[in-house]
Amino acid sequence: MPFVKLQKNKAYFKRYQVKYRRRREGKTDYYARKRLVVQAKNKYNSPKYRLVVRITNRDVICQIVYAKLQGDFVLAAAYSHELPRYGVKGGLTNWSAAYCTGLLLARRVLTKLGLADKYEGVAEADGTLTMTEANEEGPRPFKAFLDVGLARTSTGARVFGAMKGASDGGIFVPHSGTRFPGFDIETKTNDDELLRNYIFGVHVAEYMEYLEEEDEERYKKIFAGFIKNGITSDAVEDMYAEAHEAIRADPSAKPTEKKKPAQPYKGRKQRLNKKQRDAKIAAKIAAFEAQQ
Repeated sequence: MPFVKLQKNKAYFKRYQVKYRRRREGKTDYYARKRLVVQAKNKYNSPKYRLVVRITNRDVICQIVYAKLQGDFVLAAAYSHELPRYGVKGGLTNWSAAYCTGLLLARRVLTKLGLADKYEGVAEADGTLTMTEANEEGPRPFKAFLDVGLARTSTGARVFGAMKGASDGGIFVPHSGTRFPGFDIETKTNDDELLRNYIFGVHVAEYMEYLEEEDEERYKKIFAGFIKNGITSDAVEDMYAEAHEAIRADPSAKPTEKKKPAQPYKGRKQRLNKKQRDAKIAAKIAAFEAQQ
């Protein structure tokens, strides 16, 4: 077949339809969003909740979100920059911090809905694959589906640390263990001990010990936050264990104090009218004549 040159003629441009704005910006995967948002018609107006996890350079953001025609609404949110309040003094974007943030979100939203006592989740994390089951006496568990956005869902990714924290916190998040650290693709089994180490930051402590012996300069650079707060490799596991207990004791959000600027912005001066301008000129003339 001979080569046929495609011509973008007037008919092409008249029929051209631009993509959604957030698709053009590369922010939203609408193929995934449709499946996470669309609710079955026989469930009427029941919201379909999503466990939204986003990780930035300095923060882990976890939210419970549901969609309406007007847009997305956030039911509850938790951030890793809240963790210093619970005793986590550094490493706010690692796997263990992501787990703590997911746990904080779960306890916070269940407390808000009055389900905290009925669904306590996994009190002592041991790395086993467990999912929240319904109580025979009480209401069904709060259900949310994981929304990772555009993040790569590779094995051991931190978004699954946040999901594990939310699941252990008492939220029913449908999932399998295929993307947790230590999953063996050949035997199709999870390494519970390795997953527990990730939850309690043992892998961080081991790397701290390694760098401290091999490259002290790099150790001081990477773990500057831990060193500043006096946290050694031996204290990392206890730090996260105590943080889990503190989160369960009080998951409520603490509003931050809004700092007022030293010099408030006064805005643009209001324009003078004709009468005010004339009066201003007359005052200047009078002041000048008084000096003569």
